[in-house]
Amino acid sequence: MIIGHAPAGYIAAKLLLQNFIRRGISPRKFLVVGILGALAPDLDMFYFYLIDHRQHHHHSYVSHFPILWLCLLVISLLWMRHNLSSKAASLAFIFCLSGFIHLILDSIVGDIWWFAPFIDRPFAMFTVPALYQPWWLNFIFHWSFALELALWVVALFIYRQRA
Repeated sequence: MIIGHAPAGYIAAKLLLQNFIRRGISPRKFLVVGILGALAPDLDMFYFYLIDHRQHHHHSYVSHFPILWLCLLVISLLWMRHNLSSKAASLAFIFCLSGFIHLILDSIVGDIWWFAPFIDRPFAMFTVPALYQPWWLNFIFHWSFALELALWVVALFIYRQRA
């Protein structure tokens, strides 16, 4: 997934927003944190390019381990349930939920180590054949890119529906 994470975070945050407004959270802040959470797992790209020099697949870093995001999601959910008025807990929840959604979306055509660190084996629903240079053209010309565009269309539709 190349361009689909930000709209997915927006969609998730927008769909849950009404459930969190009663906690006094700024709708804008809630949506921004949802988008940032959806992008957060890819912050490992800085390490990938600047330190690791592309020696390992960036999805094999701990920032792409589902167990990390699932644990953070459960902790934020428990925090939110324990303190019903905590704005920070609600923001942590949407951040972690969007981060976990990122991994689900990456699993469509990208390798995700779903059982890491216990099992060192990546999983993907589909593979993208390497037919073009540069590498990203393979993803843009693959049918899965239509899903990314669909996320943008849905996000734009939801955005335009706001009153």
